[in-house]
Amino acid sequence: MVDLTIVPANVISAPDAKREDGTAGVALTAGQLVYKDSTTKKWALSDTNSATVEARQPTGIALHAAAINQPITVHKSGDITIGATVVGGTDYYASDTPGGICPRADVGATEKVTMIGLAKSTTVIAVDFQYSGVTL
Repeated sequence: MVDLTIVPANVISAPDAKREDGTAGVALTAGQLVYKDSTTKKWALSDTNSATVEARQPTGIALHAAAINQPITVHKSGDITIGATVVGGTDYYASDTPGGICPRADVGATEKVTMIGLAKSTTVIAVDFQYSGVTL
């Protein structure tokens, strides 16, 4: 699996994107896929191979680094400059690396399939999370 190589300093949410403020439940870096833990109400890394259904369903992308129990802002939907080179028109997915993003071709066997969004250019992804519930 080949995840995007994200430069955290280059992750930028579009002005009209939907964002949410919260608390990091683990150490987070800008550009990582996250989900909000229903028990702790804190943001944690999404993982398509997790035994927990909730963890397999990312609902945001961290917009900056945060240590555990520190404030975090999460990109929920809309355009994001992801801080990596992407291919316009390509769909991007949650990878089996906790917090990782990869193109569809790199989603591996036994992973739960969650689409993150479609690349609009070589730097921007239109984020619209789609959890299929399907295991490859």
